[in-house]
Amino acid sequence: MSELPLADLKVLDLTRLLPGGFCSLLLADFGADVIKVEDTGLGDYVRWSPPYYEGADPSARSALFLALNRGKRSIRVDLKTDAGKEVLIRLARHADVLLESFRPGVLDRLGVGFERLRLENPGLVYCAITGYGQDGPSRDRSGHDMNYLGLNGILGLTGEADGPPVQSAGQIADLGGGALTALVGIFIALRERERSGAGQLVDCSMFHGSMAWLAFVAADALATGGWPHRGQLPLAGGLTCYRPYRCADGYVTLGALEPKFWRTFCVGVGREDLLEHAFDPPGSDVHRAVCEVFAARTREEWRAFASEHDCCLEPVLDLDEALESELVTSREMVVELDQPGAERPVRLLGLPVKLSRTPGDPTRAPGPALGQHTDEVLRAAGYSPQEISALHDAGAVAGPGAAEAARGSFMSAS
Repeated sequence: MSELPLADLKVLDLTRLLPGGFCSLLLADFGADVIKVEDTGLGDYVRWSPPYYEGADPSARSALFLALNRGKRSIRVDLKTDAGKEVLIRLARHADVLLESFRPGVLDRLGVGFERLRLENPGLVYCAITGYGQDGPSRDRSGHDMNYLGLNGILGLTGEADGPPVQSAGQIADLGGGALTALVGIFIALRERERSGAGQLVDCSMFHGSMAWLAFVAADALATGGWPHRGQLPLAGGLTCYRPYRCADGYVTLGALEPKFWRTFCVGVGREDLLEHAFDPPGSDVHRAVCEVFAARTREEWRAFASEHDCCLEPVLDLDEALESELVTSREMVVELDQPGAERPVRLLGLPVKLSRTPGDPTRAPGPALGQHTDEVLRAAGYSPQEISALHDAGAVAGPGAAEAARGSFMSAS
């Protein structure tokens, strides 16, 4: 394999949990040297969340942690100490990207925010992932994925007209609005740096980033003044031709939005009388007729039908069925990773992006134990053995090991 495409990219990741972790995961999978900067206590909270791969280091056995942190290095630094702040400043001098997810102003108050670090490294791309952005009326509010989606309209528009808002199984704001939006911003800033030589602040709000997913819906509403309600959106259950249906033993999805697909479906089921009614709403006579058509066959029968009639019809799979499907296995979307000490291989989702010449490698290195690379990173930053020892003695940094109190799930703590 050729050298990974991001092998020369140095990233400092100060984030915890999902949004920042997934963003830097994609960078690491494509070769970036991602240094996970964690505190000298618990580190990233997700380290302690079950389920676990038994036998591995207690701080690196969580399946959720490993899913986000394979291929990274870990250093423990106390940023509340002057010496710890100096460690981060020294690391930032030679970094391309710094990623953080604290509330706005936290690192500024510690003296290691964007304005301070840019003095040391004018080319630094500093990406801050927050709930509501670096400014605005909600900049200091706490929140999670569901809160952002509730406020930006997505949650209120998701579900049936006569039912409550429906949460997504995937974290739309965390991943789509946070991780992926941040990734785009980082690469735009890196590309611009090639021209100007200067870095900049990438301000990524999960609220605003996920609101952008309403591009079509908002454009329609802003142009017409017609404000949609749950269950009425054309692509969210408002059309007979484009919605999930209950079949004899489960559910299927019909996406026959284009006339050619709707025609193929109607002709295939012998209901040519429905040809002119693709866009009839739920609850209409046509919708009830289509419900009856689907209820008469099983998922497998509909799968067979779809193989003969190209009409955008697919079964609704449970997660175990999806992960075992040929569509997943044929493109290596589940990979195995050897985690030191683990009694069995770690199984994780693979890379969603496939590059033809310089593909990524999600199995190149395991997830790091807490503080596993502290001394290694400090040596590379120019600290002498005596200086490293002094930093440890002062509590400004810490190596491998974790508090006994952290050996449970942070989510189950009372």
